[in-house]
Amino acid sequence: MLKLQTQLEGQVASYGIVSDCIRDLGYHMGGNWDYDHGCFDHILCQEGGETIYVRLPFVVVDGQLDHPFATIRFGTPYVIKHVVHLGLEHDGSSLLDATGFSQFQSPVDKDGNITNKNRWIHAGEMAVEDLMDCMHSQGLLKTS
Repeated sequence: MLKLQTQLEGQVASYGIVSDCIRDLGYHMGGNWDYDHGCFDHILCQEGGETIYVRLPFVVVDGQLDHPFATIRFGTPYVIKHVVHLGLEHDGSSLLDATGFSQFQSPVDKDGNITNKNRWIHAGEMAVEDLMDCMHSQGLLKTS
């Protein structure tokens, strides 16, 4: 995991409005969300069974995540690498599992070793900057 130094940390915004901007830039809701916290993920690179993401964690400071007017505060963004097995899943039951393309397959390594760290830190910071530009242009951010 590579922590990023950006201006996003501590920023507060409305979940429903931010999620529109985030989707337009290719982010999606990470899988381990709950009503009081979550993260947005964006794929920076995907080759074979390795995927490098920029992850934007957040906590809900007012409301619940399933409500579009919930208020969220962003934590420290970071870059993470997931490695999945591309072979057959012996307990898998679908064709997607058998071909190695299941999006629900558990990573072999959730925090794989990232080589060329400066490249991925820069890519992650640029992705966060693009998001912040989008949110600023929409008037979506306010510092807590």
